[in-house]
Amino acid sequence: MSTLQANCPSCGGPIEFKAGSTIVIICPFCRSAIARSDRALTDLGKIAEVVDSESPLKLGLKGTFRDARFELTGRAQLKHELGGSWDEWYATFSNGWVGWLAEAQGKFYLTFYQPLPSGTVLPTFNDLQLGQTIPEIPNPTPLMVQERAHGTYAAAEGEIPYKLTPGEVFEFADLAGKKNTFATIDYSMDPPWVFVGNQVTLDEIGLGDAKPVQREARRVSVAGMSCPHCGGPLSLNAPDKAERVTCPNCDSLLDINDGNLSYLKTLKPAPDQPDFVAPIGAEGTFPGDVKFKIIGAVVRSVTIDGIKYFWHEYLLYNPMVGFRWLVHSDNHWNFVEPVNPADVDQSGYIGSGQTVRYNGTTFKIFQDAQAVTEYVKGEFYWRVEQGETVRAVDYVAPPLMLSQEISQSEINWSLGTYMTNDEISKIFGVPDLPKPWGVAPNQPFTGQFYYTWGMLPLLALLVVAVFMIPLTGLTKTILNQQVVLPAMTNATTSQSIFSQPFDIKPNSNVRITAGAQVSNSWADLDVDLVNDQSQEVESVNVPIEYYSGVEDGESWSEGGTSTDATLSSLPAGKYTLKVEGTWQNWQQPMPVTVKVEQNVNRGVNFCFAFVLLLIAPLLGIFRKFSFESRRWKDSMFSGSSSGSDDSDDDD
Repeated sequence: MSTLQANCPSCGGPIEFKAGSTIVIICPFCRSAIARSDRALTDLGKIAEVVDSESPLKLGLKGTFRDARFELTGRAQLKHELGGSWDEWYATFSNGWVGWLAEAQGKFYLTFYQPLPSGTVLPTFNDLQLGQTIPEIPNPTPLMVQERAHGTYAAAEGEIPYKLTPGEVFEFADLAGKKNTFATIDYSMDPPWVFVGNQVTLDEIGLGDAKPVQREARRVSVAGMSCPHCGGPLSLNAPDKAERVTCPNCDSLLDINDGNLSYLKTLKPAPDQPDFVAPIGAEGTFPGDVKFKIIGAVVRSVTIDGIKYFWHEYLLYNPMVGFRWLVHSDNHWNFVEPVNPADVDQSGYIGSGQTVRYNGTTFKIFQDAQAVTEYVKGEFYWRVEQGETVRAVDYVAPPLMLSQEISQSEINWSLGTYMTNDEISKIFGVPDLPKPWGVAPNQPFTGQFYYTWGMLPLLALLVVAVFMIPLTGLTKTILNQQVVLPAMTNATTSQSIFSQPFDIKPNSNVRITAGAQVSNSWADLDVDLVNDQSQEVESVNVPIEYYSGVEDGESWSEGGTSTDATLSSLPAGKYTLKVEGTWQNWQQPMPVTVKVEQNVNRGVNFCFAFVLLLIAPLLGIFRKFSFESRRWKDSMFSGSSSGSDDSDDDD
């Protein structure tokens, strides 16, 4: 490092340029921006004091990045054209690197100047399109334009490595790439400068122990604030971040400009909009053990087929984490967090329905409409306006919803996670929340138990059936004999004949099959199973008939030449069959084949049990189909979905 000591040309106070890369230093005595050149020091004008905040960063803080030590030696505070501000901390590295640590909405981005190859010409600011990739910037992952806007140099302190002119308005574009890659094109230079780096956590840069410090100076003093319209008392939850606030006494929308409140308009809620459920100022701990406070609330709407649909969005704030959203629609709740736009793959389609992929999950398009801000309450980090409109596109993979919002200058993606009423009641201590209406776009199905766990008994039944076959043995034939009933003397008498003896084993069912070669005729057989020792008889009737022919050129048939009957297990012993019968052609003898089998697997009990156990899974599947049908009937793209849900998160 090279050190230059001099006196401020404005007030004469001592100043010191510690880093050789420092171009401008802010005089700590008179707040002048002093630029150095080879010949002299130049006073660029007075610059405001930085707005102290609850940021964990401060000048002199030291950290480590990629084994290189750095110190925060400068800070520039910049205002966004849409309201709000962000800080850029100048990081001077011990190895000669010069980096910028940008801090915005609780996120941190560490970037470094990246010279472009000779002859490279970047698109002009006016030619940039949101979502386009910039191949002119060499990078392992493509960089896409996330935002193009104007900023203003509002305040600074310490040493700055470029010529910062107080109040100067400049053009910039923020770019995003996969794996948290981040880049900025600064159009205040000619040609534009490019800074490339990554979104980082304080732990990753050796500042994990940094804590928000209590500052004495505040841009807006909470004590003694009053509405300039009605004179009612006001208080702010995030005085260092707020750009707009509404008066709780007269519903005035107020602008916050360097601590000065100015009246903009009196807000008038739509007559049919629902009331807010959660109160401003409520605090609760969300998943991840992070505590947030509700500091603002918005009523938004979309109009579809001439019908206006409303929902609420609550702005959550934590000084160490930044801002999140809690969305309340049809009494369903979603906790919403921002995501890197470059991590969303928009190239997928299923039939006519567009899909996107994020973090390994496929999301189906659900809604694409213009979202309008109808009413606001509380305070906001941007210059919110009643009536402002953005294009809002929602994709679902229950219990998640991936949402894209597109304005004239910015593309934002966010990920919503479905939360139940019980979870919200527990977080905020708000009892008796109104019950949800219908099925939410990303509401998970809770009846999966019926068709997942309900399949286990069916599987167990199949396993038992397979293992019972070898345990119970196979079907065994114990008699197979042909007997001949002699011709009858008249049609009303019957003839009988006995089979040869055979043995029956205990604890096994018995099937008797009788067959006769009847053709366009019938035979009615009575078969008695006689126990040779006890003379006990089990009787079964075996009717046989078979008819066939040709009608209108087509063959037909009905019946068959054999029939069987099954008996339950009989006492063990030696048995004989007595076959007695009558038949249509009684003048002729009737050959009859009789067969006796034991241990016959009929499957009746199995089929009955299978059907009975199948009821629960079928009801679960029906409920699932009905649930998905109710979900997608409210979608603009219901025709592109079969009502199925291929997300692994569906329960």
